[in-house]
Amino acid sequence: MRFLNVALLTALSPLASASLQVVPGGTWTTSNGEHMQAHGAGVIKVGDLYYLIGEDKTSGSAFQNVNCYSSPDLVQWTYVGALLSRTSSGDLGPNRVVERPKVLYNASTKKYVLYMHIDSSSYGEAKVGVATGDTVCGKYTYINSFQPLGFQSRDMGLFQDTDGAGYLLTEDRQNGLRIERLSADYLSVESNTYLWKDRIEAPAVLKHDGVYFMFGSKLTGWDPNDNVYSTSTSLSSGWSAWKTFADAGSKTYTSQTNYVLPIGTNAAVYLGDRWVSSNLMASTYVWLPLSISGTTVTMANAESWVPDINTTSSSASTAKPAESAYEGEAATYGGATRDVSCGSCSAGKAAGYVGGPDGGTVTFSGVKSDAAARTTVRVRYVNGDSSPRYANVRVNGGTAQKLAFLPTGSSVSSSTLNVDLKAGSNNEIVFEAVGTGWGPDIDRLLVPVS
Repeated sequence: MRFLNVALLTALSPLASASLQVVPGGTWTTSNGEHMQAHGAGVIKVGDLYYLIGEDKTSGSAFQNVNCYSSPDLVQWTYVGALLSRTSSGDLGPNRVVERPKVLYNASTKKYVLYMHIDSSSYGEAKVGVATGDTVCGKYTYINSFQPLGFQSRDMGLFQDTDGAGYLLTEDRQNGLRIERLSADYLSVESNTYLWKDRIEAPAVLKHDGVYFMFGSKLTGWDPNDNVYSTSTSLSSGWSAWKTFADAGSKTYTSQTNYVLPIGTNAAVYLGDRWVSSNLMASTYVWLPLSISGTTVTMANAESWVPDINTTSSSASTAKPAESAYEGEAATYGGATRDVSCGSCSAGKAAGYVGGPDGGTVTFSGVKSDAAARTTVRVRYVNGDSSPRYANVRVNGGTAQKLAFLPTGSSVSSSTLNVDLKAGSNNEIVFEAVGTGWGPDIDRLLVPVS
C-alpha cells in the first residue's frame, strides 16, 4: 500500500494546468496534510516522477527520518515514506545528526545509493554515511560511515556525470570544498578530483551545455548569505572565481543551496532551504528558476511561478497567470469566526477564530476561474503560534482537503492550495475546523483567473 498515493497522484496529473505554482517560502502541504519535511534535499527523476529526498525536522535537529516524496509536476507532492528512520543506537540512533541526503542510481549494480552527512550532536565526527535500496522510495539498508580519504565531510552533495561516473561533493572544514570520485559501485570514495581552498559549503553541481557549475554557500551557520557559483569545462581543473547569482545583498532571497535540478532539455531550477533555526520544522523552501547563458547564471526572485517541466527553452518557468484577490473579512462567517485586527494584512484585518471548539468557518463565494482546471490558490494568513495550525478546505462541496499553516509570528505568509475549479464565477471555497483545533487568521485568497 506504500505506493497507492503515488499512483493516485500520477492519475491526477492530466488535470494539471498552467496555473499550478511554486510559492517560495510558503507552507507546502503534501498528501499527508502536513508541511513537506524534506530539508537539505536532493531530487532524482525515475520515469515520469520526481522524487524529493530530504531531512525530517518535525521534532528539531536530531535525526528522525530521511523522507521521500513523489511528484509528476514539482508542485503536487505525495508523501511515500521514510527511506531510513531512527534506530536504537549507532549512526542513526538518538541525538544523531543525519543531513543533506542525496541519491544516485547505479546502473551496474541496479541499486539506489544514498549518501548523507553523519555526525554527533557536537558535529565532532564529520563523516559520510552510505545506504542502498532496491527501489528509489522504498526502505534502504544502512551500510557504514567514514571520512572520505581520511578528511572531514560536513555539508555534502552528489553528482552523476553523463558518462555514469559518480562524485561526492563535500565540505572539509580544515582544507576546503572537495570533489571526490566514487568507486564504480558508488559505495566508497576512490580519489580526489578537485579541491577549492575557499570556505564554501552546501555544494551542488549542474552540467549544462558541456559546462560544469558548482553552486555553494559561504559559512554563516543557519544564517543565509549571498550564495555563489564557479564554472569549468572539466571537473578536475580550470574552475573560475566564485560569483553571486542572486541579487547582491539579498542573501539568496534568504535561502541556502541544497540542490540544482535540470528541467526539460535546457533549463534548471535552484532548490534552497529557508532555515528557521529557532524552530527547524517551520523551515521552508525557496525554489526558483535559473537563467543560464554560457557561463553566467542569474536568478530573479518571485512571489510565485509556474514550472514548465517539458520546456525546450532556457527557462523552467512559464508566464504566471493573472490573479484575483478575495479578502477574508469580506467572506461569509460561520460559528465563532469574526474579524480580527491584523497590522500586516492587506486591509488591516483578517478572518479570525476559524475552527476551534465552536467550529468557525469562512466561505468564499463567487470565486472566478476562466477555465475548468487544476490550479494553485495562495492563501495569505497569519499564525502567531509556535506550531502549525490546520484547516479543512472544501471546494464546490467536495471532499475536505487538510491544509497546513506554519507559524508566522505577526507577519503574513502563504500556504498553497491545489484544487480543481469550475469555469465561471460560481466557485465556492470553504475553510473549516480540523477536529476542534484552530485554523489560521485568513487575510485573503489569491486565485488565478486564467
